[in-house]
Amino acid sequence: MKKITNIAVLIFALLISNYQISNGCTNFLITKGASIDGSTMITYAADSHTLYGELYFQPAKDYPAGTMRDIYEWDTGKYLGQIPQLAHTFSVVGNMNEFQVAIGETTYGGRGELSKQSGAIMDYGSLIYVALQRSKTAREAIKVMTDLVAEFGYASSGESFSIADKDEVWILELIGKGDGKKGAVWVAMKIPDGYISGHANQARITTFPKNDSDNCIYAEDVISFAREKGWYKGTDRDFSFSDVYAPVDFGGARFCEARVWAGFKKVTSGLDKYTAYVMGKVEHGGDNNFASNRMPLWVKPDKKLSVQDVMGMMRDHFEGTELDMTKDIGAGPFQLPYRWRGLTWEVDSVEYCNERAISTQQTGFSFVTQSRDWLPDPIGGIIWFGVDDASSTVYTPMYCGIKEIPECFKVGNGDMLTYSETAAFWVFNQVTNFTYLRYNYMIKDVVKVQKELEDKFVAYVPVIDKAAETLYKTDKNRARKFLTEYSVNEANNMTQIWKELGQFLLIKYIDGNIKVEKDGEFVRTKDGMPVSPNQPGYPEWWRKAVVKSTGDHFKMIGGGH
Repeated sequence: MKKITNIAVLIFALLISNYQISNGCTNFLITKGASIDGSTMITYAADSHTLYGELYFQPAKDYPAGTMRDIYEWDTGKYLGQIPQLAHTFSVVGNMNEFQVAIGETTYGGRGELSKQSGAIMDYGSLIYVALQRSKTAREAIKVMTDLVAEFGYASSGESFSIADKDEVWILELIGKGDGKKGAVWVAMKIPDGYISGHANQARITTFPKNDSDNCIYAEDVISFAREKGWYKGTDRDFSFSDVYAPVDFGGARFCEARVWAGFKKVTSGLDKYTAYVMGKVEHGGDNNFASNRMPLWVKPDKKLSVQDVMGMMRDHFEGTELDMTKDIGAGPFQLPYRWRGLTWEVDSVEYCNERAISTQQTGFSFVTQSRDWLPDPIGGIIWFGVDDASSTVYTPMYCGIKEIPECFKVGNGDMLTYSETAAFWVFNQVTNFTYLRYNYMIKDVVKVQKELEDKFVAYVPVIDKAAETLYKTDKNRARKFLTEYSVNEANNMTQIWKELGQFLLIKYIDGNIKVEKDGEFVRTKDGMPVSPNQPGYPEWWRKAVVKSTGDHFKMIGGGH
């Protein structure tokens, strides 16, 4: 980055600070025609340094007339108010309900003056979980969410939502009206069949059709509100939701759009032309001076995607691109693709940044959902759930029809300040935090076990589907009990296997050594003693860097020992 004036540095820092304090999440949206098996899929990585990884569960329930529902802000736990409860609510496992409706989100912030609304009750997290309790389709979920903010106000900043059912996948982008006006302005667009989309903390809907309610719905005042505020003077046809309510800047491109680009590149060719854009070089033009070199909202993958392909989209550190986090000196001698926060830093009054990849160390939980229309709803919906870093988690199938959450994922089994040896979040964090010490060696052992487990799950799912479907024809409750036992047992067993992986890694890599092992067993001499460990040390480039920075400080005089 070229040296810039102190004023520009200050402006840049203020822009970037928005991305440091907001949740840094990533979503991808996969339509039926873009998947191998005809399922719809969405992904979500809930990235936060204070979010504990656990699987939420809201059982279906009946309520007497007049019952009120308390609303607490998801990010902070702050009490916001009450809304009327429905007579009956649907069962919700994580971010998927019993009708295979799934919702994810990313926060984009947008215009600061719209981020506060006095007396508002519905924050973005509550919108998700209330809508899941009340919706049988994606379109219903959009109506529930937008009706709720219209009636009770919107208590968050700008938000993008991924909303899928077993037939359709939608992106909804919404931002509040600020103090003085209740509610929000918003646009929702259906992803065309055969295409995929994504969002990662930057609003992505630009222009949209005004007379195509099958594929696009929006707030009646989404344009007139912007005109009233003096933010837009062009034609209705040229109105761009993102460019007006959340213009993309350096941070929006480099820290947010780059993640969408990286995920797209894993499955779609021809995206190199957006490299300059995602590196933060945003161009502007046209009558309204909007960003002119942005990526499209959706792309067509080169081939139809499996659930494991989509999992792979979530496991990225910009490998093989200009932003590859394993290539610069910040990766250290063992190619660590992580940078500890803050996101920006300064040298000689010049501001620099770290990359913000899809896979991050501070992920609380992530998931891939599958909604499958050829199966009964409690069987068709699967939330492939994992805790901690998406790159090294194990996505474990949790059927949407289950009635109980496994102990390893259960709410209350530990928290960010309370360790639990049976909580998957802590078991996975023990493995990853140890792996970060000698990453390029240790991650190979982690990925080996990860793949074995996920391959097994994927192979077993059709068998479990068939057995559950057979049971469902005669006894729906028995089928759900079967799915519950399967999901619970597999998750708890997976956590135990990961705990054993942690023990294996400790033995193999203790004190900078690498023990000799074959087929998962450590090698001993004929006398029963451990074979001398390997000690690969540091790479040549690292040793040269040390000498360059220290001169003769470590130079041996006389060459003796």
